[in-house]
Amino acid sequence: MERIITYLKDVLGLEINLQPLAKAMKDKLPLYLKEGYQWYEAELADRSCLLAEIKEANTFGIAQMEKHFGQVKASIGLPVIAVFDKMEAYNRKRFIERKMAFIVPEKQLYMPDFFIDLKEFGNATPKKELAKLTPTAQQILLFYILDQQQNKQLENKTFKELAAFLGSNPMAITRAVENLKFHELIEVKGDKEKSIRFMGKGSELWTQTLQRNLLVNPVIKRVYVDEEPNGISLLNCNESALPEYSDMNPSRQKYLAVEKNMYYGLQKNNALLNANIHEGRICLEVWRYNPEILVGQLPKNAQVIDPLSLYLSLRDSADERIEMALEQIIEKFIW
Repeated sequence: MERIITYLKDVLGLEINLQPLAKAMKDKLPLYLKEGYQWYEAELADRSCLLAEIKEANTFGIAQMEKHFGQVKASIGLPVIAVFDKMEAYNRKRFIERKMAFIVPEKQLYMPDFFIDLKEFGNATPKKELAKLTPTAQQILLFYILDQQQNKQLENKTFKELAAFLGSNPMAITRAVENLKFHELIEVKGDKEKSIRFMGKGSELWTQTLQRNLLVNPVIKRVYVDEEPNGISLLNCNESALPEYSDMNPSRQKYLAVEKNMYYGLQKNNALLNANIHEGRICLEVWRYNPEILVGQLPKNAQVIDPLSLYLSLRDSADERIEMALEQIIEKFIW
């Protein structure tokens, strides 16, 4: 796996957060899938996926693997990328024909869900833009929309200054700017020291991106723990945040939002008490971007996530109470 991390960083300039698949997630798989592969959870280009490395004792065929990965995606909800130490050219061709993602370090990288096909000798197909906003692009857009004073805090900063201001890295900002530009939400000004300008008012951009289905759910997954992690301050989210913006009564279940890198750090340090996917006193929502960056745009310093991200995290709910609360958010608190 160290070779995978190095390879992706060298050829794509991307950092990858990689760790063994959590037991709670792995237990959702049948025994032959749990035992047939080494499973890893990864964060790549602001997206979650699974890496599957076949154990040496197994000799699964490509058709079997295609079926296996489909089962895993249906159970866990994440795309699967097969990892090989080496792979014959004809097998790589068969994987591509079936649109099955795979990585052979120093040889080939094929990930159709990420619109990437990088072959030997560094020949790459043209990279397509994602159909939706990347998490960092969405964070930038929401920051601008939530700035009701229209101070245009993001529009007079260089990309490097934007990265520092948003607690991100310059490469992620560059990708986010390209993504926003592709969707015609901003224009880029300047030559050497570039900056951005948004193509409309906040309310217009919010309506437009909703109608075009460009916005993503900021929540990657939900994990239950018995105690709130020590030493950090987390924002209320989900039903714990709705009372701040609507007439909805507080929920008995407490929900807290945690940025993905912070979550993985807590997990690595065994700071999550009895973490599981079923129940616990605290429900941690693992977020694609840092929700605290957007809190500073709110008129008061409440310990809750911003209303736009809250709306996006719950808009697919079938609970009538939540639907009514979301309507109140749009009508009362956003505009």
